[in-house]
Amino acid sequence: MSNPAHEARLADDTAMGAVELLVRDLDTMTSYYHDAVGLDVLGAHATTVSLGNRAGEQVVVLRQEKDLPPAGRRSAGLYHTAILFPDHASLAGSLQSVARRAPGTFTGSADHLFSEAFYFTDPEGNGLELYRDRPRDQWTYDSDGNLQSATLYLDPNEFLRTHLRSSGAEARAADSTVGHVHLQVGDIPTARAFYVDTLGFDVTIDVGSALFVSAGGYHHHIAMNTWASRGAGPRAASLGLGQVNIDVPTRDEVAKLAERVRLAGLRHTDDGRTLTVADPWNTQVRVSAAA
Repeated sequence: MSNPAHEARLADDTAMGAVELLVRDLDTMTSYYHDAVGLDVLGAHATTVSLGNRAGEQVVVLRQEKDLPPAGRRSAGLYHTAILFPDHASLAGSLQSVARRAPGTFTGSADHLFSEAFYFTDPEGNGLELYRDRPRDQWTYDSDGNLQSATLYLDPNEFLRTHLRSSGAEARAADSTVGHVHLQVGDIPTARAFYVDTLGFDVTIDVGSALFVSAGGYHHHIAMNTWASRGAGPRAASLGLGQVNIDVPTRDEVAKLAERVRLAGLRHTDDGRTLTVADPWNTQVRVSAAA
């Protein structure tokens, strides 16, 4: 007999797919994500460039939209795209590359207990996080089973001195993936109803003004905050976040999600393999079955 509670959850091996950014200056943005961050160019057309890892997996897709206005700082949308690196050395290589090629884009760093993260703002104002995870057996939980997190000082220069490869060569972001996406939303209860109750993520951290959710016990695949966007309404067309992609393992997972979306009364499209639905702030979320 099926378990209704289990049916309402995303599969444990759910992962984040590429983040689409709508940009004005395609050349400058491509240079930043390729030359500075270290992503490979996987495909380039007149108005679209896809960048990703050496396995051919897309991480960031840039789509040129010259006529759109910039996103408002207090509007709903992207807080940051978080690119996950497999180890210290590859993260240090990308960090050094950005420091050399785009030093003015660095905005801070932090040890979150479960991860070590470095933060940037790309040339068009989109937030970017480069990070590595600590092994899961080093993550800590409180007596109620809630994941412990913090924002501790992390010295980027010490990180480079400790972890940069001795050759000094800058590593490409060859094995990086999208680890999570952090969004600005208008209010947390509405965000929770969509991302948890309908999409099927589990809550991992709830600090009131920010909510972190995941599948399979990860620290977070999606985060939402109201730090600058409290009360924001649906997004108007603008530069910045175009689309968030989520990858699930099978078409059956897409079908189960489509049923939850239908019962929630949300407008969506579904071709059997890919479902697209907008969150309450008109951020497009695309859920696809793995190839």
